[in-house]
Amino acid sequence: MKTKVALITGITGQDGAYLADFLLKKNYTVYGTFRRISSPNFWRLLYLGIADKVKLIPADLIDDSSLKETLRISKPDEVYHLAAQSYVGASFSQPITSGEFTGLAVTRMLESVRQFDPTIKFYQASSSEMFGNNSSSKLNESSKFQPESPYAAAKVYGFNMTRMYREGYEMFACNGILFNHESPLRGLEFVSRKVTNAVAKISLGIDKFVYLGNLASKRDWGYAPEYVQCMWKILQQKNPDDFVIASGKSYTVLDLVKKSFSTVNLNWKKHVKIDKKLYRILEVDKLEGDSRKAQQKLRWTPKTNFDELIKIMVESDIERWKQWKNGGLFPWDAINSLDEYKTISRTKR
Repeated sequence: MKTKVALITGITGQDGAYLADFLLKKNYTVYGTFRRISSPNFWRLLYLGIADKVKLIPADLIDDSSLKETLRISKPDEVYHLAAQSYVGASFSQPITSGEFTGLAVTRMLESVRQFDPTIKFYQASSSEMFGNNSSSKLNESSKFQPESPYAAAKVYGFNMTRMYREGYEMFACNGILFNHESPLRGLEFVSRKVTNAVAKISLGIDKFVYLGNLASKRDWGYAPEYVQCMWKILQQKNPDDFVIASGKSYTVLDLVKKSFSTVNLNWKKHVKIDKKLYRILEVDKLEGDSRKAQQKLRWTPKTNFDELIKIMVESDIERWKQWKNGGLFPWDAINSLDEYKTISRTKR
């Protein structure tokens, strides 16, 4: 039987790395695109031990010829388009960039696939942020989109273009509307990892405080390695379709904070400070998903609950900082973060 080939755009991100690992275990040949910059960011692939098992291709999301070249090199059966400007907060200060990389790039990728080989199966990484401040208590595939950030607006555009290519060109093009999904590979700019990383440092006496914004926002948090499995399942269906992937339960940022500090038996009130500058220009109060369609058609249910997720992340960050204090060398993102560099440079091992 022919070995399947997958192309993952944004393979160096959290989802890209976990998806690559998952597909490799299913005996796929995995190609992945990355943005060529002066400081390469391959730590996640190294962390999972798969950096030498994937075939990396430099690519630019705003260069059509670059995207076509990745298809020519990889000749994929499946394309997982995960690359984007993925941080909601940054999209307010870089709205045009967000539109280019998170929105228009989807059309560039779809059109490249259509011209190269329209039989390739295409997955678009859509986002729960598209729903914004929706009046529905549980959000599903029929819920109205009401984006509250440039990132979310660009994602809505990408979602609609994927649907249009499916219906207009009869391509196997699907959207996965994933709600928040976290892991030890989450970037430090995201609130979940920002909190668990800070808790780790505080518990080890490396730092004293963490600065946060809106603690009242509620999100539906799941475990990323489980969610990327759905991406694959979506492309294995007989007919292309769109799916919401979520745990069905929501928690506030304050819940996240309390659970993280309780993991190390610390009182969060002594270590958390509110910084109004960290509030979004437009806040999304609550996002909670209804993934019954995925549960029925994909036969998928989340296994890792909120408490277990937080424990996994806190313990992983504690282990990293312990290794650093002991002089260990390992794949890690803190050494490339300006805020963490300040901590590292002023702290003796």
